[in-house]
Amino acid sequence: MPSYTPPLRDLQFVLHELLDLENELKAMPKHADTDAETINAVLEEGGKFAAEVVFPLNVSGDEEGCKLDRDSHEVKAPAGFKQAYEKYVEGGWAALSAEEAYGGQGLPLVVNQCFFEMLNSANQAWTMYPGLSHGAHACLSAHGSQAQKETYLPKLTSGEWTGTMCLTEPHCGTDLGMLRTKAEPQADGTYRLTGQKIFISAGEHDLAANIVHLVLARLPDAPAGSKGISLFVVPKFNVNTDGSVGQRNGIYCGGLEHKMGIHGNATCQMVLDGAVGAMVGQPNKGLAAMFVMMNGARLGVGNQSLGLTEVAYQNALAYAKDRIQMRSLSGVKAPSKPADPILVHPDVRRMLLTAKAYAEGGRALACYGALLIDKELNHPDEKVRADSAEILALLTPIVKAFLTDNGYQATTMCQQVFGGHGYIKEWGMEQYVRDARINMIYEGTNGIQSLDLLGRKVLGNQGASLQKFGKLIGKLVAQEMGNEAMAEFIKPLADLGQKMTQFTTEIGMKAMGNADEVGAASVDYLRVAGHLVFAYFWARMAQVALAKIAAAEEEAQRPDPFYKAKLQTARFYFARLLPETLSLMNTARSGADVLMDTDLALA
Repeated sequence: MPSYTPPLRDLQFVLHELLDLENELKAMPKHADTDAETINAVLEEGGKFAAEVVFPLNVSGDEEGCKLDRDSHEVKAPAGFKQAYEKYVEGGWAALSAEEAYGGQGLPLVVNQCFFEMLNSANQAWTMYPGLSHGAHACLSAHGSQAQKETYLPKLTSGEWTGTMCLTEPHCGTDLGMLRTKAEPQADGTYRLTGQKIFISAGEHDLAANIVHLVLARLPDAPAGSKGISLFVVPKFNVNTDGSVGQRNGIYCGGLEHKMGIHGNATCQMVLDGAVGAMVGQPNKGLAAMFVMMNGARLGVGNQSLGLTEVAYQNALAYAKDRIQMRSLSGVKAPSKPADPILVHPDVRRMLLTAKAYAEGGRALACYGALLIDKELNHPDEKVRADSAEILALLTPIVKAFLTDNGYQATTMCQQVFGGHGYIKEWGMEQYVRDARINMIYEGTNGIQSLDLLGRKVLGNQGASLQKFGKLIGKLVAQEMGNEAMAEFIKPLADLGQKMTQFTTEIGMKAMGNADEVGAASVDYLRVAGHLVFAYFWARMAQVALAKIAAAEEEAQRPDPFYKAKLQTARFYFARLLPETLSLMNTARSGADVLMDTDLALA
């Protein structure tokens, strides 16, 4: 059976030593009083909740799955899920980062980010139930009427109700302009919605008293395509004027998807049969409003794979230390045993270090992204808010796609460390691989994220956002270029930064003549961009580690092994993972013709 230990030391390193979170928060009046001690205490308790309450349900939830009563359309989550959710609500965890005006605790979103990483490590399927509520809360907070906010936000904040996003239909996923769900206006100002949605995570369950569905639909006179989509809030149970739960609404689960992974989460086919809903925001402007939830979900999916990468790594490392097979190539390492632990073998270390580098690099990026949201929402300086929003928009597809690609690679490698034992259920590794696979698909496939990055976020503004992030890299390079101890990290970072500028220009020029060049290069381009971002954060983490080691040595103290471990992982990343960018740029430069001039090959 797998195990899980919350990575509190590394979370503290990222928040306090890398991001200097306490001082960042002091610049935001809303969070100025939130100190490191408070944050650490919250994360320690959050880690206990994840490890002791949620983690024990992961394997059993996967085995049992969800059950649909076709007569009542009610869905029962796996045993223990409801009780764990009740403890989540009772502990105030649902309200951690929510607005105080609606009953929230008002802590920074970056703290909630760390808490949810641990929940995802513990049990991704369970975590999806409360996780989607955050997106619904953010969407209604940004675009809902005052009455809608007063009706729904306190209940979403407390966790008494949960949320969903209902976008996909049987005939359309990414191309939402094709959706057919109809919304008919009623005399009382409400709408009657009719249609079908599929792949709705947590669409029906027994964990909460009500489910708040955010549904995309068309008005009768709506323009064709994506410009004719409106957004509606459609509760499972209609809400009475006093805020209590009323009659069952005409939205229900018509079937559960039988999936490769995340068995413990109810992935529903939702039927809208004259369901009563209220419009959120303006007519035909629903897609823009829903993007608040969609972008939040993309960051959340990256966090899901980060969590799986961490827990898979922990278990693979423990196994590699214990499992004995063969002798080390360089001589016996465990003479008292008939064979050496497999940790002595270079290839096993390659797989483990890949997972570790992706986990720790991903943690730095994910926390930085959450901090950008905090700054966008709460910083008093308008320019800081605007810059934070711009860089976050650039990084969002990278967080989603790069972290989930890495997560699948890492969980597969960690499974490989177990050999044949990794392929059977007993050790739990095959579940992590199965669960990680969906993260590359939903909330916009990674191919779509790549198009978004290259086509919209980079070429769409002539590289202005990329240049803005590049200035952060340039500042670090200028600061450390003369530091010999940092040369092994700074030189490859500076080199990749220069190559990225040239690479982007080349693709952009080719795309001016043929738009297919964007699609042909985009997946490779995103991965190069992901490595550029990771290289920046790994260089910064090495910078902190070297400074801490030097400070300890100056005081004739033994440096904390944590910092030497961080340096070793940084060296591995720069030596063994970053060079992937060279082949990626070569394949991207091969152009569109080798893909598109293939009608005979694909006949």
